[in-house]
Amino acid sequence: MSDVTRILNQIEQGDPRASEELLPLVYGELRVLARQRLANEKPGQTLQATALVHDAYLRLIGPNGESQKWDNRGHFFAAAAEAMRRILVDRARRKLTKRHGGAWQRVELLDDLDVGEQDAAETLAVHEHLDRLAEQSPRAVDVAKMRVFLNMTFVEIGEVLQISADTARSDWAYARAWLKRAWRQE
Repeated sequence: MSDVTRILNQIEQGDPRASEELLPLVYGELRVLARQRLANEKPGQTLQATALVHDAYLRLIGPNGESQKWDNRGHFFAAAAEAMRRILVDRARRKLTKRHGGAWQRVELLDDLDVGEQDAAETLAVHEHLDRLAEQSPRAVDVAKMRVFLNMTFVEIGEVLQISADTARSDWAYARAWLKRAWRQE
């Protein structure tokens, strides 16, 4: 009988210290399993293997150390893999909800525009599109003008407009996406 199976039997019999002994024995293997699960996820995943292991372990053992019956080590790891799968499915479902931006579509943003590298027609087109955007979001236009025509950083823009650098960055992202959509429609 392996140490893991012995500890699983102790947990089943209600030994409160047994669940504390289990994690150090299985942690490395659970991390490998978690990394394998996360390798199949889309790039940019914010969940890390460590967090996935801890969440899965809590689902398996429970907050008070009570757990289900496992026949052996393999059964425990199969249950751990299933717990990880369910955590990833729950996260995917949550990301698809409207509250978490599920209805939004990712739009490729334009690279930073540099007026010095544009010809006169492109500069005029940017200017005209910014005038149209001003009807919807005047602050985004101010940020875009400072970014495009003055090559200012987000910190500098934030200081001038009395907004945070993150807000300036968000306004710039919105303006770039809006401009790209406008150019596609022409």
